[in-house]
Amino acid sequence: MAVFAFSVAPLGAGESVADSVAEAVRIVRESGLPNRTTAMFTEIEGDWDVVMPVIQRATEAVGAGGHRVSLVIKADIRPGRSGELTGKVERVEERLAAESEETGHA
Repeated sequence: MAVFAFSVAPLGAGESVADSVAEAVRIVRESGLPNRTTAMFTEIEGDWDVVMPVIQRATEAVGAGGHRVSLVIKADIRPGRSGELTGKVERVEERLAAESEETGHA
């Protein structure tokens, strides 16, 4: 299992790439894999062999207009673990909450 963060955008398509990015995100969401989209990346969790074709389809959709495409991928590969898309963030939030309680800061 792994968590993949990727960013895909057409180059030379003008200032706004929202339509192209929305199509890529739609493909990720339709995959049924755990995912989350932020301002900079879309994160998706699953096995390498399942996630990479989804990222490929999203990239191909962004490039469908004949645009050059920029793709950035980062992966946290952790065999035997699942639920890390949210688990990693939850552990950080727990530590911050505990620290806040210890120092008396809200």
